[in-house]
Amino acid sequence: MRRIGTVVRVSQGLAVLRAPGDTDDDAYDAIGTIVLDDSLEKVGRVVDVFGPVEEPYLAVTPDSGVHLPGLVGSALYAR
Repeated sequence: MRRIGTVVRVSQGLAVLRAPGDTDDDAYDAIGTIVLDDSLEKVGRVVDVFGPVEEPYLAVTPDSGVHLPGLVGSALYAR
């Protein structure tokens, strides 16, 4: 499991994550990547990657039943 970012806001029904800038990978998580919280519960999937290359944003569409405002400030992960 690896950290893909921190939820910085909720917008238009999506969780917006800021990817860490200190990663060794040149590629960030692809569209369709399954996103998990710190208790390994599925939160949703990455639907867009945008912003600056050094620290991009990821848009995550939530699974049904996920309370997005409760995720603001939380780190999210991918396997």
